[in-house]
Amino acid sequence: MLKQVPATESLIQVADDGVSIKAEGLKYVINPYDELAVEEALKIREAQGVTVTIVSMGPAKTSEAIRTALAMGADKGMLVDPGELACDGLLTAKLLAAAAKTIPYDLIIAGHRAVDDDHFQVATAVAELLGIPNISMAIKVEMADGRVRCQTTVEGGTKEIEAPLPVLITTQRGLNEPRYASLPGIMKAKKKPLETKTTADLGVDDASLVPLVTVKALRLPPQRQGGQVIEGDSVQAKVKELVRLLNEEAKVL
Repeated sequence: MLKQVPATESLIQVADDGVSIKAEGLKYVINPYDELAVEEALKIREAQGVTVTIVSMGPAKTSEAIRTALAMGADKGMLVDPGELACDGLLTAKLLAAAAKTIPYDLIIAGHRAVDDDHFQVATAVAELLGIPNISMAIKVEMADGRVRCQTTVEGGTKEIEAPLPVLITTQRGLNEPRYASLPGIMKAKKKPLETKTTADLGVDDASLVPLVTVKALRLPPQRQGGQVIEGDSVQAKVKELVRLLNEEAKVL
């Protein structure tokens, strides 16, 4: 699974509606953590001869990201078009899980978060909705005898987790180094199958397509003020002036 997101170097501006961003002029790319997922799937494909299907949800433009993954070496793609739905993390997971049910799978790989919304919940919710195990933030993946063993990051260290297939894992930086799409790969990607599914195609009950979270407003963070250089003839004089400023102007002492 992957998501198309604005490139991290893009200048983000709030749209006139106050609840979305201006899309004009933005460069869109595969979410960096999902790039790791694509690469890991391709490595498993090369080792075991499996089929890699890329699934994403979004408008028609999202097909560009799927085509990039196909150019990297994936076999086929599926785009879930939500239409006019305003999807939160859980609703996104519902649609992706419904799409996954239409595809035979043993392993689902996704980034552990997207760099735009930072929900940290979509992939885990997909696993829950499918009723399969979830291993999060993997930095090493091994598959053998119908099981997957992952080394994952935890605060202050790592741990190993093993689960039977089918399973969903999410990726963390350090897992691999994603490859670039070659020119021959880009040409081949144009001919690889990419189907679009609507919510009706997936048989999702319209009554369940109601987001639990809505965006009320988007605001840019306040602009930071410039720093102040403290002058003085000695370190002691500078420290004395710093303490004065913290006490009298910043009022934090």
